[in-house]
Formats: sequence, structure tokens, C-alpha cells
Amino acid sequence: MKINKGYIAVGLIVAFTLFFELAAHADEYDEATTMTFSQPVQIPGQVLPAGTYFLKLVDSSSDRNLVQVFNADRTVLYATLQTIPTERQEPTGNTVVSLAEQGTGQPEALLKWFYPGRETGNEFVYSKQTEKELAQAKQETIVVNRTTASNSDATGAGN
Repeated sequence: MKINKGYIAVGLIVAFTLFFELAAHADEYDEATTMTFSQPVQIPGQVLPAGTYFLKLVDSSSDRNLVQVFNADRTVLYATLQTIPTERQEPTGNTVVSLAEQGTGQPEALLKWFYPGRETGNEFVYSKQTEKELAQAKQETIVVNRTTASNSDATGAGN
């Protein structure tokens, strides 16, 4: 029996979407975004359990390459992460993230985060060894549905 590779790819995309549900909300100034991960996700230096997280640029006009990761109600700061600018060819009206699939038993790794409507995003900086490993991993780009609100105190919309 011969299986078409296209069917496998579509099946993996559908399974991945069901497996890794995201919801996001964004705010213009600090690019604040609320994301919900249905599975654990790796960021540089740690693994975050499944849940809702608030990402934003550090309030600094001199360095727009620092991203802070908080819990959903912004009472716990999990990390302040160095990023480097990364480009995409065409912006979308939604938040976009890139993830690396690290294999069985390993969490997905958050690689890039693009704010809606922006061509330049944030690529997370991992250790040299981890970056080599992630470069070999299968990478997925996810367009996250979002609900627009006028301030960063609004909550993200679920799928």
C-alpha cells in the first residue's frame, strides 16, 4: 500500500493544531500578547507547563529586544529573555509563533514571536548547543487567532 506524503503532512498539521491549541491577545505599545499553551513549552532556560502566559516587550525605548514572560494575571515573572530581531516576508493580522518539535517526551520550543501586522519579530536566544539541536528539529509556524482590545488589561480569547 502506498501512502501519499501530502496526506501525512495534512494529518500532522491537523493533529498538531488539536494537540497544541493557542489563543492570543495583543496590545500595540509593548506588543503585549496573551498566549495559552495546551502542552508544556520550552523557552530559553526553562520549560513552562501548559497554561496561559503574558508576553511583552520590556518598557525601554533603548532596548526593544528584551521579552518578559509572566503568568496570566501578571503576578509572577517567569523570565526576561534576550531576543534578536527576525524578519518575515509578509505580516498577518494575527500573532504568529514558530515552534521546534524536539521529539517524543520533549516539549515544543518557542523560537519566534511576531506581533500582528509587524514584519519584524523576536527570535529567542538559546545556548549554542540548544540552538544547534533546535536547528535540526522540525519547525512549525502557527498563526494564532486573536481578539483585539484597546488596552493590555484585556484577556485573551480562547479557541
